Amino acid sequence: MTRVTCMDYSPEKCQSQEVADLREFLTRHRPPWCRVRWIDVVGLEQFDTIRALAEKYQLHPLAVDDVLHLVQRPKAEDYPGSGDQPGRLFVVARAVDPENAQQRTEQVSFFLGRTTLLTFQEAPGDIFEAVRHRVATQGSRIRENDASFLLYSLVDTVVDGYFPMLEGYSDELEDLEDELLANPDQGMSRKVHALKRELLTLRRAAWPMRELMAQLLREKHECLSETTRTYFRDVYDHCVQIIDLVETYREIAASVTETHMSAVSNRMNEIMKVLTIISTIFIPLSFVAGVYGMNMYVPEAEWRGMYGAFWLICGAVGGGLLFWFRRRKWI
Repeated sequence: MTRVTCMDYSPEKCQSQEVADLREFLTRHRPPWCRVRWIDVVGLEQFDTIRALAEKYQLHPLAVDDVLHLVQRPKAEDYPGSGDQPGRLFVVARAVDPENAQQRTEQVSFFLGRTTLLTFQEAPGDIFEAVRHRVATQGSRIRENDASFLLYSLVDTVVDGYFPMLEGYSDELEDLEDELLANPDQGMSRKVHALKRELLTLRRAAWPMRELMAQLLREKHECLSETTRTYFRDVYDHCVQIIDLVETYREIAASVTETHMSAVSNRMNEIMKVLTIISTIFIPLSFVAGVYGMNMYVPEAEWRGMYGAFWLICGAVGGGLLFWFRRRKWI
C-alpha cells in the first residue's frame, strides 16, 4: 500500500497532512505562506500514484525509472531546468533499518527543487519520523532554511541510521570473543561467517554513500544552496567514519575466526597429547603382559609371588614414564 504525506512549512507556520485523494490534492495550490513543500511517498506498489506525481512536478523519466528499479547505487544526478522544465537534483541513497533482525538495505530517492522536495521510500515504515518532529518544532533550523537544507537533514538521518547497527555488531563481536574463550564450539564458526556476510553487505551500501557525499560537495547544483553544501561536509565525515568502523569490525571478525580455528586446533592437540601419553605408557606394559601371558613354559611362572612382582614392574614402568614426561615438561 502506497502512503503519501505532505508537509508545508515556513519559519512561522507548519502544516502536515496525509493525502487520501491524490488527484484532488494535486489540483490545489500550496498555501501562500508556504516556503517549502515536502511530499513523502512510502511504498512503491501503486504506479499510478508515482506517475501522477511525476507528471505534476515534471520529474525526468529516467529518474522515475531509477526510483522504480530498486537496485540503484547511491548517486546524484543533476537535471538542469530549460524553458518550462524546472531544474531538479535527483539523489539516491541506501538506508538501513537498525530494528530489522535480518539486516537489509532500503533504497530512498529524493527529487529536490527550489521550493519542493519529493522523497520515495521503498519499504513500509518511516525512517524520517525524527525529521518530521524537527520540522514541526517552531524555531528549528530546518524551518529557517530552504528545501535543500531539508534534503541535508534527511540524508543525514539516513547516514546516522548506520551507527546503531554498527554498535550492535560491536556488542555481538564482544560476545563472540567471550564465548570463544569459554566454549569454542563449531556453532561459533557459523555465527562469525554470518556476521562477516552482514558486514560485507553494509560495506557495499556505505562505500557508495561516501562517493555520493563527495559528489554533492564537489559539484554545484542550482537547487543546492552553499549553506547546505557546507553541512554536507559533516555527512561526508560520518560516511568515512562508518566505513572505518565497518573495516575495523571485519578485521575483528577475521581475527575471531583465526582465534577460533587456533582454539579448536589447540584443543585437538591436547586430546591427541593425552591419547599419545596413554598409548606410550601402555606399550611397554603390553609387551610385559604379552611375554608372560604366552601359552608356553616360562621359568619365572613357577616362582612364588611372581604375580605381585608383575604388577610392581608394571606400576614402576608406568610411574617412571609419567615422571619422565613431567620432567621434560611434556605434560
